[in-house]
Parts: sequence; C-alpha cells; structure tokens
Amino acid sequence: MIDEVVHDFFYNRFDKYWSLRYFMIYTVLNWGRINLATIKRTGARTKKDIPDNILTQLNAGEIECANVVEWSAVNRRCLLENVLKQHDRTDYLHPVLEHIDNLEKQTMNTVGEAIGVGLLHQMKIHNDNDFLQMLLTYQSDLVRSWGAFIVGKDTTLTLGQMLENIKPFAIDRHFNVREEAWTAVRPTIVQNLNESIDLLSKWAADENENIRRFASEVSRPRGVWCQHIEVLKQTPAIALPILEPLKSDASKYVRDSVGNWLNDASKTQPNFVVTLCERWEKESPTDETKYIVKKAMRTINKKAT
Repeated sequence: MIDEVVHDFFYNRFDKYWSLRYFMIYTVLNWGRINLATIKRTGARTKKDIPDNILTQLNAGEIECANVVEWSAVNRRCLLENVLKQHDRTDYLHPVLEHIDNLEKQTMNTVGEAIGVGLLHQMKIHNDNDFLQMLLTYQSDLVRSWGAFIVGKDTTLTLGQMLENIKPFAIDRHFNVREEAWTAVRPTIVQNLNESIDLLSKWAADENENIRRFASEVSRPRGVWCQHIEVLKQTPAIALPILEPLKSDASKYVRDSVGNWLNDASKTQPNFVVTLCERWEKESPTDETKYIVKKAMRTINKKAT
C-alpha cells in the first residue's frame, strides 16, 4: 500500500517519464523517512473516485484526510475498531459503539463527538492515562480529533486546565483537528464567558497563528454549526480584549476569523461594528486592518445597497 500512495503522489505531479524515475530514486534514498500521513494529496472530488487503497488506509488510521470528501467517506466505526485493536483496547469498543447507537441523530459530527465522550468514559474506568497521548500523535486526523473531544468533555478539568490541554489540538497541522478543538471546548467557554475572555486575551497575543485564531474562532458570537453565544450577540464589546490585539494580524487565517467574528456581531449590533471599524481604520491604517474591516462590514454593506 505504501508504495502505491507514494507512486501516486509523484506520478500525478510530474511528467510520467521523469516521475517514475524520480520515484524510484527517491524511494531508495528516503524509504525510511517517508511519512504517508503528511504527504500532500489532492484528494478525490467524489466518494466513488476515492481509490480503494486510499480508503482502506483512511479506515485503518494510517493517513490523513486530504479533503472533506475523504473526511465524509471514512467509516468511523471501522476506524475506531482498527485503532482499538492496534492498541490492545478492544474492551472499549462495545461501550463506545453503544454510546453512538444511543444518539438521537447520527451525523459525522455527532458520531465523532460521541466517540470522544465514549473513549473518555473508558479511560476513566480503566485509569488509562496514556491513551490520550497516543491519540494526539496518531497519523489520522480523525483519530486526533477524538482526543480533542476527550479534553473538551472532561468535566473534571478547570477552564484553565482544559484550555492548556486543548493547545496541542489547537495547533495541529490539520485543519479538521483545529476545528474540532474549538468546537469541543466551546460549551465550556460559553458557560464561563468572563473567565474565558480573560484567558483567551492572552492567547490572542501568542506567537502561533493557530493559537491566535483559536481565541477568535472559539468566541465568535454565532460561529458555524455550533451554539450561539447570546451574551456576545448583544454585548460584543466585552470580547474586545480578544479582538483588539488581532486588528492588524499578519496571518490571513487569523484575519478571516476576526472579520467573521465582527460580521457575526453586526447582525445584532451593527452600530458597535461600524464604530469599531471606523476606529480601527484610524488607529491602524494597514492593509491587514482594511482586510478585516471589509469582511466585518459585508452584511452591513449588503443591507445598505
């Protein structure tokens, strides 16, 4: 399987004549260093176009999803069984599957969360403190995302402990894991909003763009496919300690989140957003701030036309 994936990787990027020769040389010289989990693949456009060997490796947890099509094609139950077999934890399987079966509505998102919750319960029962670290370093992004829910659903943690433990997932190399990281802790953020804003304001000044983006994304008033934060919809100004350090962020990844944050707020408090954007443009006349302001004002400007 390994040689098939590496062959596809090079064969699709170079002229056939040279790619086959380069592939042979590269394989001989670098075989021990090839990491299929991090090879950048384009990914299929539809589920039926996913090669059988790729789907097999996705379900075995051997490689990461290249796109949302692959993400939606993975058999979560099969992946879970394979992971637990690989780590001699098959006793966990039936209770976790039972937890999935009890879901009122089974979607890819709810199943992923249910697996995390089920694994957390088994870890507590068996005093299995090593399993989370295994998941954190797993090759599969889906498996690592289960770890994010293990952290986010652990009610024995203080807010500070939860945020500290979610950091490795918040800075994960894969977008899916980073999204699940903020999704997993958001309910706790909502329940402890003032303390959360205080802690996340420090994250907004972190040198890692993924940490800064997390601080903005997890606190969005509306967000995507998640519980709204009603307090921030009505009084968005209380989150300024998070937003102010990001008003001219060098990272587009962060700027997109900040712009979306303010666009969320504009749907309930347009005057706040207009006033803030005007102030930011005066205080910070940079291209980065202009970019954020444009995204922040898009709903307001659309209504004005």
